[in-house]
Amino acid sequence: MSKLTLTGLALPLFLLFASPPASAPKAFGATKETAESQRQTGTLQKMIVESGSVTMDLDVNRLNGIGSVPGRPTTLQFAVAANSFFPILVFNELLRGPEPGSMALIPSGVNASGYSLPMALGASLKQLAIEKLSSGEAFDLAVRDGKTGFTFFYIEGHQYDYDATGQLLSIIGGRLLISQEFASALGWPGDVSAAVGRISIGAAMQPIEIDRLVNGELKSMAIPPLRYGVGSETPTLVPGPDVIVGDLPEMAQYGNDTVNHLV
Repeated sequence: MSKLTLTGLALPLFLLFASPPASAPKAFGATKETAESQRQTGTLQKMIVESGSVTMDLDVNRLNGIGSVPGRPTTLQFAVAANSFFPILVFNELLRGPEPGSMALIPSGVNASGYSLPMALGASLKQLAIEKLSSGEAFDLAVRDGKTGFTFFYIEGHQYDYDATGQLLSIIGGRLLISQEFASALGWPGDVSAAVGRISIGAAMQPIEIDRLVNGELKSMAIPPLRYGVGSETPTLVPGPDVIVGDLPEMAQYGNDTVNHLV
């Protein structure tokens, strides 16, 4: 199992990668920032969320301005929307780090409703998202309204764990800090960056690109089909494009034979 630990500030992710050469393919550009500078050999996977769950333990009393002493936490539970584009890079089954992206949250069970949440948070409960911020931001992760972009919390102190056998990503130990936007909406501007809860995330990951590298050179690339959630009305596979890596010395069409208007 590989681990990455992040503190309050977004730390550089020394991933393997340098800027891609100008002639490199543009699709999934970050994965083409291969181990060129280190001349590594192995398998580089770009993976996104197949499914997952999120638990937030919030001090609702603190958010509602009821006393400064921490109260009993309220637990909110969410499912992660299938195929959320929250990408991570895995090289030779070791986690190299996440890339900017987001996972949409779906309230699950009775724990996601019925609480006296602040109005702004309650109104956005069904459209929250966890966003991986860019390396230039002060924090690594944020909890936002997925439609409006309003930031409720930043996340600090979390640790990334990856189990290559089960392709499972865990983000644990995160503290939820009130953002400046949310503090202003609550009428408590002095509470900016106050810790009001904790968050944990577990996700099953699936590859969307698999690169084979030899001495830092791309030898082959595959784009597997995405797996949807189970269900009688939901297909289990989404066919992906056919990808050919290498030279095509000659391609020609002979005759006019077609099947269903396709040559």
